[in-house]
Amino acid sequence: MIRTLYRNAKGSFTTDVPTTHWRVALADAEGLFWVDLSGEPPEKVEPLLREIFKFHPLAIDDALNEVHVPKINNWGDYIYAVCHGINYNAEKIELELLEVDAFLGENFLVTHHTAPVDFVDRLWSNCNTDQRRLARGADFLLYDMLDMLAATYLPVIDSIDDAIDHLEDETFRRPSTHTLNTLFSVKRVGLAMRRVISPLREVLNRLARDEYSVIDPKDRIYFRDVYDQFVRLADINESLRDLLSGALDTYLSVTSNRTNEIMKVLTILSALFMPMTVITGFFGMNFTTIPFEQPWLLIAALVAMVGVPVTMLLYFRQRRWF
Repeated sequence: MIRTLYRNAKGSFTTDVPTTHWRVALADAEGLFWVDLSGEPPEKVEPLLREIFKFHPLAIDDALNEVHVPKINNWGDYIYAVCHGINYNAEKIELELLEVDAFLGENFLVTHHTAPVDFVDRLWSNCNTDQRRLARGADFLLYDMLDMLAATYLPVIDSIDDAIDHLEDETFRRPSTHTLNTLFSVKRVGLAMRRVISPLREVLNRLARDEYSVIDPKDRIYFRDVYDQFVRLADINESLRDLLSGALDTYLSVTSNRTNEIMKVLTILSALFMPMTVITGFFGMNFTTIPFEQPWLLIAALVAMVGVPVTMLLYFRQRRWF
């Protein structure tokens, strides 16, 4: 799907600009032209980026082939940035990364993604509802998009935090193989988050501090605000990783303690029955032939088989072995 928004120098607003008029929109230095390329095949997107926008072939190649790492490149009269949205399934504990490539110029913004992305769609809807968002320029439109991107990470962080709390309770209550599998699933999600949050933080740091010809110096403070959000997200994510490591250590400790308790009970039972085994093995339990013809010997043997384990049990309790 190819969709466009165009606000000209006079403030008029229009959508669905045909490709034949794209060069006219780009020639309007005081206007703003946003092109969103969603799920279009590379053979259709590549000519548009190369012939109309005159982007460098290397930048086009990066946009058409997902690089999976957030980054930013300065190409003089435009910048190319890669960011990642996330789609989190709390029930299956699965995280999907959604790459968004953005080309920012003086009066245009081009976004490219292979699948629908929630924060891009919400920004598109907001711009259609309130055209005043386009009046502040293309760089502010990119800030709006990155600000919405940062907001999508917070619910996922909260959901992971809740999952860790539940896992900790489950670990102390009744740990199982399912608990361990869930711990590893949450840990994989945390690692995937770390792989995108840290680079995104550096991208926002460069947008807030480096000098780009397509970003108004007075708008850098807005990117600094988003940078602060990603710094906080990175810190929280590191804290969650520490909590996960602690939960895993707790699981291993609890399961080890349970194993020790089981082994202790089995050892005590073996020790309690050991005297019976010795007595029955020594006397052969044969009380009707020589040398045991007296009935009282049977009674003595039974008393010994019961009394010795009971005495050992009381001794173990006195020593607090269980």
